[in-house]
Amino acid sequence: MTKLSCCLLALAAAQSCHAFVVPGNAQTSDVRLDAKLEGRDIDGVLTPTNNFVLVKVADIQSETEGGILLTGSAKIKKTEGTVVSVGPGKTHQESGLLFPMPVVAGEGVVYGKYDGTEIDYENAKHALIQDTDILVKFTGDKLTLEAADVVSDNVLVKVDAKEEETASGLVIAATAKKGGRPSTGEVVKVGPGRMAANGEIMTVDIGVGDFVKFRDFAGNEVKIGNDEYAVVRMTDILAKF
Repeated sequence: MTKLSCCLLALAAAQSCHAFVVPGNAQTSDVRLDAKLEGRDIDGVLTPTNNFVLVKVADIQSETEGGILLTGSAKIKKTEGTVVSVGPGKTHQESGLLFPMPVVAGEGVVYGKYDGTEIDYENAKHALIQDTDILVKFTGDKLTLEAADVVSDNVLVKVDAKEEETASGLVIAATAKKGGRPSTGEVVKVGPGRMAANGEIMTVDIGVGDFVKFRDFAGNEVKIGNDEYAVVRMTDILAKF
């Protein structure tokens, strides 16, 4: 091989590596140039648009906390996961202001059972959901009340699921009463509020510790630990006491 050929090969190698070198840093950066979506290779990574959020779905729960193995249809399919990436947000139709996204990559989220579009991305189950589908966000590996927060004008309510007893001594669970689900409870978390057309945040007129009555079937059920909660929009709260 001639001296000129050696120089050309060295130059070509240097140019091919140039995109991976961080200026001022001798180390290389592990940059992904392709990914796999629904079994096919795609260029670059999957990037959500508008107010969509890409979530890596949590594994199906095949064992209870007490160690009981679950099989078949008894396995618990979770609608929670870890945020992989988020879109830029949606714009207000009139003012054109950008609504900020309520979550960032790495946070955990719980979303509605029928929300989002499931996809196979990087050989794992993911979901593309909207920011309005998020019921609760949390930090850490496990959903706990301390780590949980609600977004927008949502309120997290610990529902009143007390049993009642009839005159004849028959015990009636709250879920068996008219309405089917509890619609009162104590507020334990309050979202920051909804953004107005001018960009200002309209705060929620409800505080932690308030008891509220909300519309029947309005709240989305969320289980945190061994307790039942409901995520309720401020517009669905009828009264506080």
